[in-house]
Amino acid sequence: MATFGSLALIIGLALAAYNLFAGGVALRLIATGQQAAISPERLADTARRAGIAVFIAVTAAAFALVYAALTNDFSITYIMEHSNRALDLKYKFAALWSGQEGSLLLWCWLLAAYGFVLRLRHKTDVKLYAYAGTIFAAIQVFFLAVVNFAAPPFSLLRGTIPADGNGLNPLLQYPEMVIHPPMLYLGYVGFSVPFAFALGALMMRYPGEKWIKITRVWTLVTWLFLTFGIFLGMHWAYAVLGWGGYWGWDPVENASFMPWLTGTAFMHSVMMQEKRGMMKSWNVWLIFSTFLLTLLGTTLTRGGLVSSVHAFAQSSIATWFYVAMGVTLAICIFTYIMQRDHLRADHQLESLVSRESSFLFNNLVLLTACFVILWGTLFPILSEYVQGSKVTVGAPFYNRVAIPIGLFLLFLTGVGPLLPWRSTSLKAVKRNFIVPTIALWVTVAVCLIFGPRPLSTWFSEAGYFYALVAFAVSASVFTAIASEFLRGAGVIAKQTGKNLAAAMYLLTRRNTRRYGGYLIHIGVVIIVVGLAGAAFNKSTEKELALHDSMSVGPYTLECVGFTQDSNANYDSNYALLDVYQNGKKQFQMAPEKRVYTASQQPQTMVAIHSVLSWDLYTVFEGTNPDTGQPIIKAFLNPLVSWIWAGVVLIVGGTFIALVPSLTPATAAVKAPATATLHAEPVLKGGD
Repeated sequence: MATFGSLALIIGLALAAYNLFAGGVALRLIATGQQAAISPERLADTARRAGIAVFIAVTAAAFALVYAALTNDFSITYIMEHSNRALDLKYKFAALWSGQEGSLLLWCWLLAAYGFVLRLRHKTDVKLYAYAGTIFAAIQVFFLAVVNFAAPPFSLLRGTIPADGNGLNPLLQYPEMVIHPPMLYLGYVGFSVPFAFALGALMMRYPGEKWIKITRVWTLVTWLFLTFGIFLGMHWAYAVLGWGGYWGWDPVENASFMPWLTGTAFMHSVMMQEKRGMMKSWNVWLIFSTFLLTLLGTTLTRGGLVSSVHAFAQSSIATWFYVAMGVTLAICIFTYIMQRDHLRADHQLESLVSRESSFLFNNLVLLTACFVILWGTLFPILSEYVQGSKVTVGAPFYNRVAIPIGLFLLFLTGVGPLLPWRSTSLKAVKRNFIVPTIALWVTVAVCLIFGPRPLSTWFSEAGYFYALVAFAVSASVFTAIASEFLRGAGVIAKQTGKNLAAAMYLLTRRNTRRYGGYLIHIGVVIIVVGLAGAAFNKSTEKELALHDSMSVGPYTLECVGFTQDSNANYDSNYALLDVYQNGKKQFQMAPEKRVYTASQQPQTMVAIHSVLSWDLYTVFEGTNPDTGQPIIKAFLNPLVSWIWAGVVLIVGGTFIALVPSLTPATAAVKAPATATLHAEPVLKGGD
């Protein structure tokens, strides 16, 4: 399989190179009007077909590596290092992305899959797709060159082939790791598509905003994959690493978060270009930056530049990505300079209190957050280069800066939908903001009355103060969005005679992009409430003999057993804990510590009991070498389940936003014949 896989990758690189060369020549001939032995249209079509064939070649290579893992082919170095015979079947499959070479092969395969779909849809706009497909081919050439020459996944083991492999990293032997990396890569890789369209549209001076409409679905789907991948990673960190948290501002976490920030800014900013012909330069540079940040994130992860549980070992592969980023940036700058007159805005900002200004402030806040995170992530590298010693930047730095920025962004999330385009009257401000303002101050009062004592606690500790602000602003934003739903649904209910629920459904179907976006914003609000709960976390640690107990929050944990077990893959020790509340036994938990046979590496398996109010989170820290008794650490983490609920709502809202809205004719059919479905003011300007 090694020979087959290597040959497939070489063929894939040759096909991508032909796609790039022939596509570039065809576009040049079309632009200059020159005659050639073969028509440029025919040449461009052969280039497109070569791009489609890349998917077949890379799929064959990916299949070869997975097959080698499933059949325990330890003659391949990669399989020997990342698999073993006793490894569960799903983790053998996941070995494809568990190491440097395999993860890059997965990247190439996903890139080829995106390219396959892109090239099949070429008739949507043949010339624009030809430009985008050629630029996309250049990206494919780079990554296929990396897996062919810098990080080949099919290198053969020298010397005696071992009877068994080293096994998969214990941190990766968790069900979510079967889906977390592919989801994250689908987001990373997917941003190559809108980047290719944006650069291609700029090169050819594409008229209008059609390229944005073409790439809207690509961008939204890619953003969804990246969002879901990030939160899956958070849940993995929460459930596997055993430190009681879900986000530690790890450099590799930051590497995935930065393109998410710029991608989010891009999705909001393009609405300005579609509606008002504004922020055209912003949009091309936002998507350029997003793509460059995906390359930077890959460099940080695979170049060994940062220390992280997510990162791969030190590697010379970083040089390849430095060159790729430099060339990409140079092309983007050159193209922008040559075509910048094509990006002149059709309108100017007329008022600081308007929908346009809210989008502008939204972009500025997101980019500020991205810059802060980028600075903190790169600071250890820069300090080592300048001073000769690495100065690390920890979570306190990010929290001091990012939390206020995030709260202001949350505020804008509620303000933006309430502002009309162009300008806002004082009367409209009073009408739209009075209820959200009341909700804000009612929430503050409730927190002060029923929250921690004394009241000064809320203001003397930064964590509590930020939590108070987060709860209050979240309530205000939720009220603002809910009022938009209710106002529009009320108009439709009055016109059609439908009940409020049916009217709300019809309202959403008439403008899925707007109201799907509102649901996404509500999901963000719920997540912020969950994050704010971290200010009230409690923890305790104790060595427990048989029938000893410990308390955390309203729970009492009693140790009723300490057991050992083993199987072909690992040996384990776990404690049995009966959990009591108000003197009554509620449930049992079994935190575990494993040692994997192949690698002899330990792994903590936490036990978590979740309810709406909080998580009870227990960790088997190890055993006391003198007494042999388990050491248990218990956390009470409020509102964590709200984070995961918010993610579900974001996913649902994104799917709604992807569904085409009802046309006026279809919407009329769904209403009684006597109803008149006018586009009332509350439903205008909904994107």
